[in-house]
Amino acid sequence: MTDWTGLAEREAERYRDGEARVAESRDPDSRQRQLTRMGNAAYAAGLAACAAGDASSGRVWLGRAAERYRESWQDAPPGSWGRPIGAINARILGADALGAERDSEWALAEGAAHADSPIGRYAAVLALLVLRRDDEARVVADGLRTAEGFPHDVGDALATIAAGDRVGYAEAIESVLRSFEARDEYLEDVPIADTVMVLQTLAAARDVAADIASPLLPF
Repeated sequence: MTDWTGLAEREAERYRDGEARVAESRDPDSRQRQLTRMGNAAYAAGLAACAAGDASSGRVWLGRAAERYRESWQDAPPGSWGRPIGAINARILGADALGAERDSEWALAEGAAHADSPIGRYAAVLALLVLRRDDEARVVADGLRTAEGFPHDVGDALATIAAGDRVGYAEAIESVLRSFEARDEYLEDVPIADTVMVLQTLAAARDVAADIASPLLPF
């Protein structure tokens, strides 16, 4: 049995420690890295709180995660697309539809759809799906299906969500889930398949979500 409450408390403490450190930081690079650590801690605290059955607290923490990821972007190195992805994921899992739309518009305004890296285009597909711009999302996602260094099953899942392909999506998301189940490491050591949960939420909005279950999908 996972002690979700204990994990949430641990991550909350890590976040508070980060608050003290970022307040003392004068260097922009150190500050953006500390903000990202705070975002990770808040994200993990939110996931763990939701898994523990405290959805209200979980949503608060996930909102904080999105804020810290976005705050860290200004001084982040070019191509740090994990920050917008983290913000959008946090908004989706925190059931913050307006926040998800706002952060999706931001990611696209920053040029995610035209990014050189697959991770940047991944941010774009998430954003386009949130905004229900499915035709555009499908075009970008199709490129991710064969992009070097990008998990092709995630690309397949994104493309089949955009296409409304229930059968293709089921096969893809099962593969993504298996990849999480084969891992030894998770963000902040919180064992949750958050990518699967984000994809399932986007798929459910189009009535193509798959019937899957796993201890890594606790809420």
